[in-house]
Amino acid sequence: MMILDHEAIGGFMTYCGWNSTLEGFFAGLPMVTWPVFAEQFFNENFVTQILRIGVAVGAQQWARFVGDSIKSEAIEKAVFRIMVGAEAEEIRSRARELGKKAKKAVEEGGSSYSDLSSLIEELRSHGIAGAANKNKLIFLFRPNYKIQKV
Repeated sequence: MMILDHEAIGGFMTYCGWNSTLEGFFAGLPMVTWPVFAEQFFNENFVTQILRIGVAVGAQQWARFVGDSIKSEAIEKAVFRIMVGAEAEEIRSRARELGKKAKKAVEEGGSSYSDLSSLIEELRSHGIAGAANKNKLIFLFRPNYKIQKV
């Protein structure tokens, strides 16, 4: 995240794995998407079609071999679209706004912070011991623990 948050970074080329995608959201960066396989194509659709904070390079199917690649012109075009012109400014503006919302959500009192706190309390109420601090979350499951329907 330190690299993506650096002021010199103007965009993020991602294969659209969920962790990378979330890091791009959090950094508030426009993305050039290049999925390779599995759920990455769904994540690309989320970034490019729903949130409209990224541009696809054009990968249409799972890459099976090293030779299955995208042409350099497609990459150049996608980078240009997130960096130059009115469309780029719209994409960048939406990405910045999403980044602000993501950061607010994980701050104390934010929606993600509160939801995680609620989850921890719910797990504790079911007899699962847990310890949490700002940087880590550790759960210790009891070996004979049984979940009962309520």
